Amino acid sequence: MVAFGKKLKERQIQEWQGFYLNYKLMKKRVKQYAQQMEVGTQDRRHVLKDFSRMLDNQIEKTVLFILEQQGQLASRLTNLREQHDALEETPEISQITELREAYRAVGQDLLKLLCFVEMNAIGLRKILKKFDKRFRYRFTDYYVKTRANHPYSQLQQVFKHVGLGAVVGAISRNLHELQDRQGSYLSIYDPPALPLQDPVVDSINAAVDRLSHSTNFLNFLAQHALIMQEELPAPTDERIDDERYHFMSLLLNLANTFLYMVNTYIIVPTADDYSMSLGAAATVCGIVIGAMAVAQVFSSVYFSAWSNRSYFRPLVFSSIVLFVGNTMYALAYDMSSLTVLILGRLCCGLGSARAVNRRYISDCVPLKIRMQASAGFVSASALGMACGPALAGILQTNFKIYKLTFNANTLPGWVMAVAWLVYLVWLWISFKEPSRDIEEPPASNSETVENVALEEGKQPLLITSEEKQEDDEDPEGDGSEEAPEESRKPATSIVSAYRLLTPSVKVQLLIYFMLKYAMEILLSESSVITTYYFSWSTSTVSIFLACLGLTVLPVNIVVGSYISNMFEDRQILLASEIMVCIGILLSFHMIIPYTIPQYVCSGLIMFVSAEVLEGVNLSLLSRVMSSRLSRGTYNGGLLSTEAGTIARVIADATITLAGYLGESLLLNITLLPSFLICVASIVATCFTYNSLY
Repeated sequence: MVAFGKKLKERQIQEWQGFYLNYKLMKKRVKQYAQQMEVGTQDRRHVLKDFSRMLDNQIEKTVLFILEQQGQLASRLTNLREQHDALEETPEISQITELREAYRAVGQDLLKLLCFVEMNAIGLRKILKKFDKRFRYRFTDYYVKTRANHPYSQLQQVFKHVGLGAVVGAISRNLHELQDRQGSYLSIYDPPALPLQDPVVDSINAAVDRLSHSTNFLNFLAQHALIMQEELPAPTDERIDDERYHFMSLLLNLANTFLYMVNTYIIVPTADDYSMSLGAAATVCGIVIGAMAVAQVFSSVYFSAWSNRSYFRPLVFSSIVLFVGNTMYALAYDMSSLTVLILGRLCCGLGSARAVNRRYISDCVPLKIRMQASAGFVSASALGMACGPALAGILQTNFKIYKLTFNANTLPGWVMAVAWLVYLVWLWISFKEPSRDIEEPPASNSETVENVALEEGKQPLLITSEEKQEDDEDPEGDGSEEAPEESRKPATSIVSAYRLLTPSVKVQLLIYFMLKYAMEILLSESSVITTYYFSWSTSTVSIFLACLGLTVLPVNIVVGSYISNMFEDRQILLASEIMVCIGILLSFHMIIPYTIPQYVCSGLIMFVSAEVLEGVNLSLLSRVMSSRLSRGTYNGGLLSTEAGTIARVIADATITLAGYLGESLLLNITLLPSFLICVASIVATCFTYNSLY
């Protein structure tokens, strides 16, 4: 990935240089404030007031220039509108073509202005973050809240591009009208009409999307996948993306994600019965379910490395391994072998290609639809999580063909084996391996983290040689010195990746571990618990688990569209952790008898709160992760995946070990570690963010 500051330098508009925010001046002023407060010649109140006034002046200079340019564009559009109206009476093809080109020229100038606004918005966010980090004060919250909603606000021009939407609309509508009209005047011998959407309109819409940083459902959902867009992608990157993009290949990656999640959860309602049919205890279901996660700890690493060279071959290997694993899982019944059962699940875990799925979206999907593709990845996972148990509830039959038994225990294996075989044929016929322009591993990776260069503070808004030298000496912005080449190299091992984690990132990973542990305990032991306390059938357990899975998307819609706009992420984070803790406490068997409403309500509170927590946690994680963990095999996404997978492994092992104490104690014994880890994560959250602010 090209350094963030280098991109800014390439994209800056030289003739408008005097109208950008003076980032260098503000950065020096922040340094002076720190020195003055250290020696006691300035107090915090005066610093806040003086820096606020400085920001106001800088923003006013930029905004007035934006308004001036916006007025010039509006004036040009007004003149073009008059020419457009004149063509209504005497339309001529040549004049229509000239008018369309004139609109396109206005569109190109609008793109320049949008780029100008975008760079200043990034610079403003960057200096606010630097001020907060240096003085351990929530100045950003104060400044934005006091300025953004004021009737005379100028921040709206920078962050919400007020007024530019009307210019975008005018250009888009008129180009569309002219295209339609040209088609109506051409003869049958003329070339066919152009596509309805003009390329310049596509570019404008992409720029507006990048400039819009308000929270919405798609953006919130996409963050679950840790596949984020760069703030200032180069135009050549968009062209390369278009060349690599193949819709059917993207669909195959999403199908792989869906089938894998179905494969993971389809055995949950019947794993205890299957274990008992082979002569083991019901709680051995923890090992059976967790075997897949154990193998995934290793498969995530080699699939992440393999995707540096190919996407097609890892997906083929994944499909074959999953076909074999599910076949072994189904045959274990007639072989009366618990070992074959567990080996089958291990084999399924070795076929986890989620790292490849993420990587493909990051590298080969155009920027303009990458957020939608990321949201599709998360939606496919959620849908698979719900469909797995639901499908298990349907497969309630019992018959034999020759010596093969088909019943509720073996049918999940047979069905998934057939599904992966069909998928393999579809993959072989339809997948298109994207071209690779360079031999070395690509710089960007599946878990590209949003705003990484901005968070690192490597380069200023308008860079000079003197300022570049200062930033290279302190690339992280926290006083640590590191060679600029080293500061951009990806981690080469899990250990080196872990060393790059800041305290806040470690807390985020602890939270991720906690929520995955709690969710796995709830889901994996559900069949054993409900059978012991309520005598639920497999179908009833399947319905319960499917209903839990179906809450994922509605919950994310509510959080992404409404709650995230009303509260800060850190507030939602802490509230969600507390609700998970409450859900765990309500799940304990402290009241005799243990009732269905208590179990269902506490499980729903725990699961829904964990889903909210996961989305907000990954949103924060994407903003604080080091840029060195945004690429390479050992990236931030791999670390978070490993944290979640290890949590699932430990949770499933806990269920099996607790089973030796008897099913009557299983619920409370397994919930106790969940409660302790949850309390630890809450304490860590409070301590970390109180120390930062």
